[in-house]
Amino acid sequence: MTRNKLRLAIVGAGPAGIYAADILLKSERNFDVSIDLFDHLPAPYGLVRYGVAPDHPRIKGIITALREVLDRGDIRIFGNVRFGEDITLADLKKHYNAVIFATGAVKDADLHIPGVELEGSYGAADFVSWYDGHPDYPREWPLDAKSVGVIGNGNVALDAARMLAKHAEDLLPTEIPANVYEGLKASPVTDVHVFGRRGPTSVKFTPLELRELGELRDVDMIVYDEDFDYDDAARAAVAGNKQVFVIDKVLQQWRQRETGQASRRLHLHFFAKPLEVVDDGNGRVAALRYERTAPDGEGGVVGTGEIREIPIQALYRAVGYFGSPLPGIPFDKKFGVIPNHEGQVLMRDKETGQSRQMYGVYATGWIKRGPVGLIGHTKSDAMETIKHLINDLGNWWRPESPSEESVIELLESRGIQWTDLDGWHRLDEHEQSLGAAEERTRIKVVPRDEMVGISRGEV
Repeated sequence: MTRNKLRLAIVGAGPAGIYAADILLKSERNFDVSIDLFDHLPAPYGLVRYGVAPDHPRIKGIITALREVLDRGDIRIFGNVRFGEDITLADLKKHYNAVIFATGAVKDADLHIPGVELEGSYGAADFVSWYDGHPDYPREWPLDAKSVGVIGNGNVALDAARMLAKHAEDLLPTEIPANVYEGLKASPVTDVHVFGRRGPTSVKFTPLELRELGELRDVDMIVYDEDFDYDDAARAAVAGNKQVFVIDKVLQQWRQRETGQASRRLHLHFFAKPLEVVDDGNGRVAALRYERTAPDGEGGVVGTGEIREIPIQALYRAVGYFGSPLPGIPFDKKFGVIPNHEGQVLMRDKETGQSRQMYGVYATGWIKRGPVGLIGHTKSDAMETIKHLINDLGNWWRPESPSEESVIELLESRGIQWTDLDGWHRLDEHEQSLGAAEERTRIKVVPRDEMVGISRGEV
């Protein structure tokens, strides 16, 4: 009896997609597997490459584990291939038994306050893409503000604040692209203000991220005593949660520091609910107006009616990421995810109006559950999706042209300049050689056409 074979397409070559492929290959099953990873970028690793600040080498160590999975050689990569343009859902049905979407979330979530559209108001996710050398973003970034605001109390907010406050020369040992270094070097910034609606014991960032702020050279950490008048709920959080305890300890140490000698200052404003981005009269950011909040006794906050205003010339909103819709795939506009049940994509039946499974289509990672959780969550997420994929064998697509060569023929017939694993190795070695010439680990290649040319051995 001939064994069944699963030809699987995974759209998205970041951690979620790579973990899903690895988990499937290592799982117990009674069929063979052939996996192709597709990504719109010429290089793999998704947000680990393009969403983690360059001065986070420890987090970027995740790439080492992902590299080991890809370098086994049992997963093919097709980079620089855009789903919905270069290859469609109909194409996937023709060549595969199923598809898993692992496209993540790369856009900024909306912040609904007046003035957010003013010149000088930016999404932090866009800023991250710029300083990480994402090929689809402009090479220049306006860094002309002396006083800058960052809204958010998560790790992305701290990353953005740190990159804005840090002296550019201290980023040289990292893989920061040359254009980013030059932009940050010319920045006149003196003050970065981070605003959070809740108190110090309710923040979403991790102790590691917070500690790193306090290690910045020639940057004073400014916290305000009025934010540390804890109520019973806050004191209970410090006593009962190790992470909150460590965060509080770091902040309390900063309260004791002498300040006033550094050329730059990073201010943490807690109990600050953003109300409005103030217009300077010419369509530019002039200040952030916020309401002072207070503990409600149950771990939340309530407004006090006290309105404050801090002058700034630029504002970054870091209030979360949001997923993007994919052609032909159901999408929940409210939550920015693909509707699903434990990774099985759901579609609305036109006749009954009820949700039902969209056979052959699955989701994992942030596009499945929303932009929350760390790498450990991504792995367990993928395991859940793969379990259903395996059990759904009877509902897989029946492709008319499932051979591995047929996909290559399709891409070649359309003139797609796709990149593969060997191409990534070429680009990887090239970036490392650029770095070695300047005694750095790596210097990223930013232009897409240059990335593709190097990957394909054409440069």
